[in-house]
Amino acid sequence: MPDDDADRFTAIYDGCRQRVWAYVASRAGRHVADEVVSETFTVAWRRLDDVPEQPLPWLLVVARNILRDSIRSEARRASFAAELMSWAEPAEADIAEEVSERYALLKALATLPEDDRELLILSAWQGLTPTQAATVVGCSPITLRVRLHRARKRLGQAASASPPLEEAAAARRVSTRARIAVGEEAQ
Repeated sequence: MPDDDADRFTAIYDGCRQRVWAYVASRAGRHVADEVVSETFTVAWRRLDDVPEQPLPWLLVVARNILRDSIRSEARRASFAAELMSWAEPAEADIAEEVSERYALLKALATLPEDDRELLILSAWQGLTPTQAATVVGCSPITLRVRLHRARKRLGQAASASPPLEEAAAARRVSTRARIAVGEEAQ
């Protein structure tokens, strides 16, 4: 292209880039604005003869169209991904791993003192809140929470000493079922 075209494009770019960027950023965010502005000025460079004397409205239309096309493309990708996910069968957990984890957890639970076992069973297996469990045990809810915390800690130590649970935890980072059995979600 002749120098006149390069100078004209440079003047358009310098005069309108910030305003086009602000327009796109206000509609789609900063993370998208740089890419859309780049594509907008690429179109302007290719179609420099079509750019009117007042280029800003024309550039904003181009940016709007590019943004609209990218939104449509993203929607198509998301739809396609959702369709693929609907075809996939959900992976089922291996029952042998769950049985092994449960056995190791019960074995670790059996090594704990009776008071610790009772607290863990009341909170995790019976689903009692700390206030309800405190009523059963005969202490304040705050005391129960402290005792329960200590019991969970001792159970964790006993479980880590059990090789089957250690292997299962390493393989699956302790399943939700094991965490519920320990009672972390029953607070």
